[in-house]
Amino acid sequence: VQLQACGGGLVQAGGFLRLSCAASGRTFSTYSMGWFRQAPGKEREFVAAITWGGGATNYDDSVKGRFTISRDNTKNMVFLQMNSLKPEDTAVYHCAKGRLQYGGAWSSRDDYNYWGQGTLVTVSS
Repeated sequence: VQLQACGGGLVQAGGFLRLSCAASGRTFSTYSMGWFRQAPGKEREFVAAITWGGGATNYDDSVKGRFTISRDNTKNMVFLQMNSLKPEDTAVYHCAKGRLQYGGAWSSRDDYNYWGQGTLVTVSS
């Protein structure tokens, strides 16, 4: 399984970005997907997750109401729409594939076993 994230960049506070993650493999549609982020000097933290069919989502409180996770199983892709960006959103964003088939929208890093290389999001004040 390979995950390729893209869409990061430099944006002013209040702006928006849309991250994309392309996944290889024929079983993409049966696994939950998540987005995590890691700021300099900090641990990787949960941002958002979506179940295999897209029927349920989960967000960290810090992004709730501003970020939206979605997926397109016909294209093996997952997205993160980020609106009203804040300087504290600055981080490298990683997509991740759930460890178990037909799993939930988990928030723990331990529930994901494949990770993309990350895409850098920088929000200026």
